[in-house]
Amino acid sequence: MVGPPPAERRSRRDLGVPSLVSVVIPVRNGVDVIDEQLSALANQDYLGPFEVIVADNGSTDSLRGHLDDHPLADRIRLRWVDASGFPGAAYARNEGVRVAAGDFIAFCDADDRVYPEWLRELTAVAAYSEAVGGAVETHSLNSRLVQSWRPMLPSETPYEIPGYLRVPPTCSFGIWRQMFDKVGGFDTSYNRGAEDADLAIRIQLAGGVLGHAPKALVAYRLRDTLRGIWSQSVMCGEGHAHLYSDYRHYGMPRDKWYVTVDLVLYVLVRNPLLPTVLTRVPTGHWLFHAGNRLGRIRGSIRHRCFYA
Repeated sequence: MVGPPPAERRSRRDLGVPSLVSVVIPVRNGVDVIDEQLSALANQDYLGPFEVIVADNGSTDSLRGHLDDHPLADRIRLRWVDASGFPGAAYARNEGVRVAAGDFIAFCDADDRVYPEWLRELTAVAAYSEAVGGAVETHSLNSRLVQSWRPMLPSETPYEIPGYLRVPPTCSFGIWRQMFDKVGGFDTSYNRGAEDADLAIRIQLAGGVLGHAPKALVAYRLRDTLRGIWSQSVMCGEGHAHLYSDYRHYGMPRDKWYVTVDLVLYVLVRNPLLPTVLTRVPTGHWLFHAGNRLGRIRGSIRHRCFYA
């Protein structure tokens, strides 16, 4: 486990060890993938007590019945909660936290797989951080082709908005319940993505330290169809325009002009309609960048800002 940066080590008090960790998993129609994640949680090397709460956001695939008699139910203190009152992962996570008994909340997703040391590493960094971002890898659950569509940062590098604040994804994230309540949980108006970044920004603006746990690793499942990567990238672009609309007055910058120009040129020159010998990039990678640009334009129009 990597220790805190010197400034954090000097300035932060010891926040202690959780008395109980509540792992919250938002899900809609995940009966075909959730068992791998539940098995991974059952194999955690974390020595403290924890419970697992599946927040069901309106599944129609018999998920509840599958979980009611799940063989791991007692071992991981598994609970199902109805989170169908409003569509979206933000609402589902809030509902999961609402019924959670833990003083520390850990979030992961139903279609991923946490590593055995995941909880141990998250809670270790939480001793000096009000919230903790973990890390992801994409090689173990995805083909090489799908990996090439969306390259991810190395585990040692925290996710952040350049020149601004850290924004770790909630597929590997932990937060003290007190801080979660203080900032009001997830904002359900972020129904087009970026609800995790919004929460992370509010934590830091409220004075909380957001630590990074590079060994709190999750095997992340990428979208494995061209339609899926396109839809996700458009949603991400819309979500980040929403973020800019909300936080431009709190110092969030736009991309530098030359970054925007470079990406636009990439989308034009690498167009998969051109011969592959010229583009030399996977179609999925191009779709991710093109979709993100389109999403930013849509989001800019919707939220009356310019973040294209």
